[in-house]
Amino acid sequence: MSTSKTFLITGVSSGLGRAFAQGALDAGHSVIGTVRRADDSAAFAALAAGRAHPLVLDVTNYDAIPAAVAKAERQAGPIDVLVNNAGYGHEGALEESSIDDLQRQFAANVFGPVAMIKAVLPGMRQRRRGHIVNVTSMGGFITMPGISFYCGSKFALEGISEALGKEVAGFGIHVTAIAPGQFRTDWAGRSMDRTPRSIPDYDAVMDPIRAGRQAKSGNQPGDPAKAAAALLDLVEADNPPVRLFLGEDALGLVNAKLDAMRAEMGVWHALSRSTSFSG
Repeated sequence: MSTSKTFLITGVSSGLGRAFAQGALDAGHSVIGTVRRADDSAAFAALAAGRAHPLVLDVTNYDAIPAAVAKAERQAGPIDVLVNNAGYGHEGALEESSIDDLQRQFAANVFGPVAMIKAVLPGMRQRRRGHIVNVTSMGGFITMPGISFYCGSKFALEGISEALGKEVAGFGIHVTAIAPGQFRTDWAGRSMDRTPRSIPDYDAVMDPIRAGRQAKSGNQPGDPAKAAAALLDLVEADNPPVRLFLGEDALGLVNAKLDAMRAEMGVWHALSRSTSFSG
């Protein structure tokens, strides 16, 4: 077995976060797992006595994060791997959705992860090692109507991850964005925040999307346990990727977008090149 590591994984009560934590614990690692409710602490601790360390923390409570992380490190040891997994999906046409919806989406999916990164970076930088894994989405590269706020948040986290990786590479710290496709979790079920419909003009776009997503919930092609296995392979790699797509659906949609982008760039290349000073 590889050397035991200490993971800090946010959002371990369910979904991919629980699968990531279970996989790491099964491999002999220690896991600090954030839960939002104290009631979930005992269930998480019971997964592996002495190695599963519950941490009651809402990642949108930014002011509480530094002290909470410091306390967790005193109990479990220095953090080797941060997995920013906590977050949720917002579904709604942009015109029907509020600025408050947007702020809540970015609070959980962008600002919270950044606050977690800022809490672990000083120690990782001092030790000259560490791996920050930000769970984004194929929706952080491809887009679909009806989840514009969600895609925007994941695009933002993708950009932050890529730029951060360049800032900390000289300190022996790796940064990877894991971009899953559709996995069999409750992301599209009770975990999704749905804005009520209000503008009939969007019925033709939104109604099939909403019905299709709800129908697929619980039948997605991705296996969370296999995503956890991929995470463990990732953190053992000497030269981990900047971005790792998970799932055949993610790979197919991303490749299709890359092809479409290149084709569109080719059509408009003359106009793109027309903006330089002449002479």
